[in-house]
Amino acid sequence: MTIRIVKLGSERAPGEGTRIGTVRRPPRGVPKTEFASRNYYDVWYPNLAPSVETMKLGQQAETPAQWAAFVKAYRHEMAEPDAARSIALLAALSHQSHFSVGCYCEIEAQCHRSVLRALLQEQGAEIAPA
Repeated sequence: MTIRIVKLGSERAPGEGTRIGTVRRPPRGVPKTEFASRNYYDVWYPNLAPSVETMKLGQQAETPAQWAAFVKAYRHEMAEPDAARSIALLAALSHQSHFSVGCYCEIEAQCHRSVLRALLQEQGAEIAPA
């Protein structure tokens, strides 16, 4: 059993399971009834998305120091009780079922999902290789 970290909208892997969108907003121009069939997500879970302010830090990061500031801010948000419990829950569920979490960003290394991957691993999650 594993969690896959994915780009939302990408083709699903065989046996991927439920796809969870950890994004602030639904995909633009896509009818709600088509989110799953177009491989965005089955469940929208913005609780694990960065706040708008933090997301802007990540999007504007051009240097390692700026990226580090984003990581620090996002980790701080994910340390809040509700987010921390969500991460712990997903980590525990990864030992019993297949599912994925994701975001729209093209490159994981420049996306909050790279930090989310680390946070899930720190909680003992079973994560599929990238």
